[in-house]
Amino acid sequence: VQLQASGGGLVQAGGSLRLSCLASGHTSNRYNMGWFRQAPGKEREFVAASSWSGGTTLYADSVKGRFTISRDNTKNTVYLQVNDLKPEDTAVYYCAAVDGGMVLYRTPKLYPYWGQGTLVTVSS
Repeated sequence: VQLQASGGGLVQAGGSLRLSCLASGHTSNRYNMGWFRQAPGKEREFVAASSWSGGTTLYADSVKGRFTISRDNTKNTVYLQVNDLKPEDTAVYYCAAVDGGMVLYRTPKLYPYWGQGTLVTVSS
């Protein structure tokens, strides 16, 4: 499966964006999806994950209550609504996919498929 992330941009603190991740290729498989981010000089970190159905979600503590992951399987797209953005949210945001299972993963290395990333910059 190929993934393409989009929707990043420059936004003031307190603002919002909606990131999208479009899947193509072997989209008939049931994939759990994750969003990760990587700030300059830092390791890639988990942000949110969703089961294939969207019925189960998982969030990093740092974004809980501000970010929402959702998906529209009819459009092969996963979204990350990011609200109340803070300067520390500045990073390249990546979407990732893994064959669907019962467990949602926080660890980047467990996801075999990755998009190219979209940059979110939050000004203070």
